[in-house]
Amino acid sequence: MDINTALQEVLKTARIHDGLARGLHEACKALDKRQALLCILANNCDEQMYVKLVEALCAEHSINLIKVDDNKKLGEWAGLCKIDKEGKARKVVGCSCVVVKDYGKETQAHDVLNEYFKSKR
Repeated sequence: MDINTALQEVLKTARIHDGLARGLHEACKALDKRQALLCILANNCDEQMYVKLVEALCAEHSINLIKVDDNKKLGEWAGLCKIDKEGKARKVVGCSCVVVKDYGKETQAHDVLNEYFKSKR
């Protein structure tokens, strides 16, 4: 299982268990209160101060930060879209920052992410 698939699975289970903070305001509140377990940031975020703030909060509270390529993809993974009859995502809203506050249940994808962060240190 690669890191993107694991991330998708973790975000899906966290969304089911109401453990996601989506967007800058919710994410910063969760990061500041130290409720965050994991932070995901989009690389194509056009506002540099946004990126600096999220990175600084993650570094200050030693919260794992992972970056993904596209904010539309991150928005889809975080559930900011409509699903049509064929099961394809429609009306996807871009999301530059998502914070996981509750993993839900521990899965194999969660273990893959933990191994990834251990290897990054």
